[in-house]
Amino acid sequence: MERQALLAPYIPPLALSYCEQLWQQYNFDLRITRPRRTRLGDFSVKPKARPRITVNVNLNPYSFLITYLHEVAHCAVFATHKCRVAPHGPEWQKSFRELLQPVLTEAIFPPSVLLPLRRYALAPKASTGSDLPLLHALRQYDAPLPDHNKVPLLHLNEGCDFVFQQREFTRGVLRRTRVLCTEKTSQRRYTIPAHALVETR
Repeated sequence: MERQALLAPYIPPLALSYCEQLWQQYNFDLRITRPRRTRLGDFSVKPKARPRITVNVNLNPYSFLITYLHEVAHCAVFATHKCRVAPHGPEWQKSFRELLQPVLTEAIFPPSVLLPLRRYALAPKASTGSDLPLLHALRQYDAPLPDHNKVPLLHLNEGCDFVFQQREFTRGVLRRTRVLCTEKTSQRRYTIPAHALVETR
């Protein structure tokens, strides 16, 4: 019951018992953490300690569930292979695919998320952020942004100026999941994730 109480505020209700069962099965520590810029969750193991999974507190229920299962897949692979395989190799992909199957229903995910999630599950990547259709579908369920000047970089036209991490850039061309941008002060070029939230001028 303690595990259910911890998970309940963060995931769709009909996925609760499944997520609790996985927690019991793999016996990891779960931490709900402050938002992090570079990751939605992670999996780690220290000597003589239980595996640890962390998930960011600010995720919407559908993003939280996907991230939780992503990290449980790492835990499942570690239980079988220890550190002998690549972090997001075929063993992890197979495990994540299998863990997703029981929740790929309209009872848990809205249709707008379920369709791109099913496609993503066929060949899952290291980050859901690299799958733009799934990312855009999940974004629809995020809490409203307090700063209405912020928009995904992908939505700006080429040549538009914007601020990202307190630096001014000019948007360039899209390269798959990242955008080539020029910092205005130094004229150096950087690739920035297409889904990054930026402030318009």
